[in-house]
Amino acid sequence: MNGKYILDAGGNAVQEPDLLKWGRWFQTADRHVANDIIGGVRVSTVFIGLDHNFGDGPPLIFETMVFGGPLDQEMKRYSTREQAAAGHAVMIARVRASAA
Repeated sequence: MNGKYILDAGGNAVQEPDLLKWGRWFQTADRHVANDIIGGVRVSTVFIGLDHNFGDGPPLIFETMVFGGPLDQEMKRYSTREQAAAGHAVMIARVRASAA
């Protein structure tokens, strides 16, 4: 496994063995899954395109990160778009709870 992924036309992650093709795709692709701002705190979930599990289990190719507030720099990674969307919702709930 080469650890590089792109999204196909249906939004599904597929491995891309060609480094140049991967790089060209990555430059222009819309990789956002979700992006919300709650009370000045940004929660962003994106397709990161590189396996951050480094071949030890399922690929971790989506990431949620918090910018600002008490949870600043909290981060979670996922294998699928569905997991990423669900994780984004969980992180939003955590951000809201941390502001209470």
